[in-house]
Amino acid sequence: ALQIVTPGSNTSLIQPGFSLLHFGSHVFYLGQKGWPKRSCPTGVFLLDLKNNDLKLRPTTFTNDSCYLPPLRHPAVCSFSASQGGEITQYLIHGGKTPNNEISHKLYIMTMVFTVNKRFSLCCTEKDLAGDVPEARYGHSMNVVFSRGKTAVVIFGGRSYLPLNQRTTENWNNVIDCEPLVYLIDLQFGCSTSFNLRELQDGLSFHVSLARNDTVYIFGGHSLGNNFRPPNVYKIKVDLPLGSPAVSCTVINSKLSFSSSIVTQTSPDEFVIVGGYESDSQKRLICNGVFLDDETIDIQEIETPDWTGEIKHSKTWFGADMGKGAVLFGIPVDNKHQSTDCSFFFYVLNFGDNDPALQTCSQGSTEEQEDSMPLEDSEEFTFNRDGNIFDEDT
Repeated sequence: ALQIVTPGSNTSLIQPGFSLLHFGSHVFYLGQKGWPKRSCPTGVFLLDLKNNDLKLRPTTFTNDSCYLPPLRHPAVCSFSASQGGEITQYLIHGGKTPNNEISHKLYIMTMVFTVNKRFSLCCTEKDLAGDVPEARYGHSMNVVFSRGKTAVVIFGGRSYLPLNQRTTENWNNVIDCEPLVYLIDLQFGCSTSFNLRELQDGLSFHVSLARNDTVYIFGGHSLGNNFRPPNVYKIKVDLPLGSPAVSCTVINSKLSFSSSIVTQTSPDEFVIVGGYESDSQKRLICNGVFLDDETIDIQEIETPDWTGEIKHSKTWFGADMGKGAVLFGIPVDNKHQSTDCSFFFYVLNFGDNDPALQTCSQGSTEEQEDSMPLEDSEEFTFNRDGNIFDEDT
């Protein structure tokens, strides 16, 4: 099902490269356009989708949270305490800031409920040691389970030229990252790199899927040779008591794409949507991917009835909303230019659930009015003693 949605409050902050984090029925938006303003300082928003109206509502963070910049094209993956369990955390690595600086940091995002059942987000920065991945964007990150243990796998991406090679003319030139696989122990923050001979190119904007102890890498783009490989790279991780082992198998495939979106429709089934077949050609087909312990099956599935605007648009972008739903946008052409938002937004749903039911806001029982951004002088409410009220107060 393909449904156009009406942009509402704060949707002018949506830009290419954004990410969505879904904790149960709550979906959060990360990657706003520009730096957060004082009237909305967190830069992370609750995505509120009701009656096909799309709104972004400011979210609060706990007092012990670190600052999370609005990052574009970071690697994002969910983490659960047990295999196949409920999502308890999100890991966020790398990405570009509004100043076009590339981050090297790893953040852990957790959802925290207060006594009155309202929620806040808690963000902490995780220090890494060993073979630390360099700053990058357009890469992937997945969690694998092996022998009762977990590890984080990071691969691919782009980065700036090394400082000793940068001049005024090429200061913003980017290159492929080395085709190394990084394995991170989240408990101790220890990172180890692996150089696998099957991986010759540092691919960026690829799709990655994880099942048990295996990560599958699809598509991606190599700047060095302007190539989108038609291979699937099967990276298997073994976590014995001693040193971990990582191996790679190349599976021939006819899929060649970059910048696609992947959504999960069941524990072993995924859908790959959108992307580009070349620099100038959008990819308008969808593929179902079916995984089991040993095999992978890729099938072309029925495509949505794309609108004329989608077909003729040169670019599109989006992210996974969870439960088989994808949010994506296309630029508004000059003839339909709107002062409020420069994109058309659509929800594409492959699951059984109505995405409007997944993304209700914490204030859904009492409809919140859309207010204008607060002026600086209106931002804080003080009590008699001059202390700022906390949210519970």
